[in-house]
Amino acid sequence: QMQLVESGGGWVEVGDSLRLSCAASGRTFNKYAMGWFRQAPGKEREFVAAISGSGRVTYYADSVKGRFTISRDNAKNTVSLEMNSLKPEDTAVYYCAADGDSSLPIRVVQYWGQGTQVTVSS
Repeated sequence: QMQLVESGGGWVEVGDSLRLSCAASGRTFNKYAMGWFRQAPGKEREFVAAISGSGRVTYYADSVKGRFTISRDNAKNTVSLEMNSLKPEDTAVYYCAADGDSSLPIRVVQYWGQGTQVTVSS
């Protein structure tokens, strides 16, 4: 069993930066590929970024490529999402996710966090 707890969401203005963090419980963190997903009001949850168990491979949605950076610290059981040049369309609840396979892409999310709200105001 793994528990995921996100933090770092908030209200920012267009062009600002924000860093989300996700703390995971458990002793086998590096065996999980980790990802970030988001869900805007009235829309389906969508993929944002993912990182392999080793941290050597990353994937990004086209909409965030070049602006967002995913990273992980396996010693601290954390995964982070650095978000730069934020746009109003980035407004959503952001969810941390864990896949029981350490390689990418994320195929089946085994564990979800509770989500953290990011609001980008124009």
